[in-house]
Amino acid sequence: MTWIIKQSSSFKRVVKKLPKSYKIILDEEIKKLLQNPYLGERKKGDLDFLHVHKFKCFHQEYLLGYSFEESVLILTLLKLGVHENFYRDLKKL
Repeated sequence: MTWIIKQSSSFKRVVKKLPKSYKIILDEEIKKLLQNPYLGERKKGDLDFLHVHKFKCFHQEYLLGYSFEESVLILTLLKLGVHENFYRDLKKL
């Protein structure tokens, strides 16, 4: 069973600007999500489609917003960033 990973354009834009050392940590966190997609906290209300996985990267907490469809094994990476304006920006997607 292989997961298909999709990336939103805003996610790609943020990752493109990250230093290589951050990308390595991000890859490890994505692998954790592939093993257990329920790892992140499911949101409520307007963002009920969203799960958010929090992780530390060089003394800074990052939030990784994603959704998944377990029946067809698709993980969609929607947003990556720090807490400031994270949820506001997600509502614009």
